[in-house]
Amino acid sequence: MTTPSPLADLLATELDDRVKGLPPGVAPFPLGAIGKQGWRVLDGDMPLPVALLKDNTLAHNGEWMRRFLSAGGAKIAPHGKTTMSPQLFHRQIADGAWAITLATAQQVAVAHRYGVRRVVLANQLVGPAATTGILDLLRRDPGFDFHCLADSVDNVRALAEASRAAGLERPIKLLLEGGYVGGRTGVRTLADGLAVARAVAAEAPRLALVGVEGFEGIIIGSDADDTERKIAAFLDFLVELARAALAENLFVDGPLLLSAGGSAFYDMVVERFAAAKLDRPVEIVIRSGCYLTHDSIAYRDAFRRLLDRSAMARRLGGGLKPALELWAHIQSRPEPTRAIVGFGKRDCTYDAGLPVPLCWHRPGANTAPLPLGEDHQVVAVNDQHGFLDLPATAPLRVGDMVGFGIAHPCLTFDKWQLLPIVDDDYRVIDAIRTFF
Repeated sequence: MTTPSPLADLLATELDDRVKGLPPGVAPFPLGAIGKQGWRVLDGDMPLPVALLKDNTLAHNGEWMRRFLSAGGAKIAPHGKTTMSPQLFHRQIADGAWAITLATAQQVAVAHRYGVRRVVLANQLVGPAATTGILDLLRRDPGFDFHCLADSVDNVRALAEASRAAGLERPIKLLLEGGYVGGRTGVRTLADGLAVARAVAAEAPRLALVGVEGFEGIIIGSDADDTERKIAAFLDFLVELARAALAENLFVDGPLLLSAGGSAFYDMVVERFAAAKLDRPVEIVIRSGCYLTHDSIAYRDAFRRLLDRSAMARRLGGGLKPALELWAHIQSRPEPTRAIVGFGKRDCTYDAGLPVPLCWHRPGANTAPLPLGEDHQVVAVNDQHGFLDLPATAPLRVGDMVGFGIAHPCLTFDKWQLLPIVDDDYRVIDAIRTFF
């Protein structure tokens, strides 16, 4: 008997022209059949704008991260909030992801519904609706492996009481979250951290302390070097929390989880945690969410800095490449050095860097997209329009197609229910759904 795919229901989802990016008047068809429609983006078969993913680049980035983790002796629980796509979650799990990290109870429910078996909620579990929903899920599915964060005694006690009220017969796995002054969540001092860890241990078997966690991605120094010094100090603080809690035997038996790492400094996380030398086997878990798609601005620059820092990463050769592109038409060329393109704030990231023009295409004229130089620049965006400055001699005219790279994939994914996946010739071979 064949076991049904956890994505079977999703792939059977019916699509029609109510979905952004699909042609007006298209007959309804299931998501899993989009690759059979015969569409090629460069032939104008899909209305623009469209955000798309390049299949071979996704595969390349997944392979690079596999090799990085193998070389560093680490695991990854990629942050699913980046894409909120169960199809990409399963792609990452097939690549060896240890878990999927999520940010809200709703995101956890989506991941579980589509067959993700281990989740890290990189947040505190608070509020009656979220807590009741997650505990009910844990009770109904004993095989679902769930972790969340704790940074206060009040939250620890609330979770223990909720577990008792729900009749949950297994412990809620918690990671002690370390933070820093001026940051987001997380204990600021060793004393506060130990108080939380002791509270968790006191609530056994309702609760189980399994590790220490933190997020370094928004630490900012006076310059890049100062930022990295502050991040190193923060990572050392997380190790100090782990060492102190170990000394009091506050963790449950088994490997100790040490987790941090956004999409910019995960090399530092692996290096500092590997050097910790704790009196317990350690599992290092990074949580980069943007490695799979990368980008053309923010994480491109962060990755260059990572290669400068990490000899191990340099030895791997190659590197991450942007897999996410936004395509739009030239709608108007009202001035010699100004074109208006058909995308705006409703289609892409705009507060972490405006899209970068990469290439252009004229159906029936070009055989493949032609590159655009740095003298083409998006200077502003409205809700549905982009302002493209370009040389007066640029050949772009109304109806031409322009491909753009974007910054911060998270803030582009959440503007699209559907993103086609294309081959190197921009033929649509698949598509993903998102659930924001």
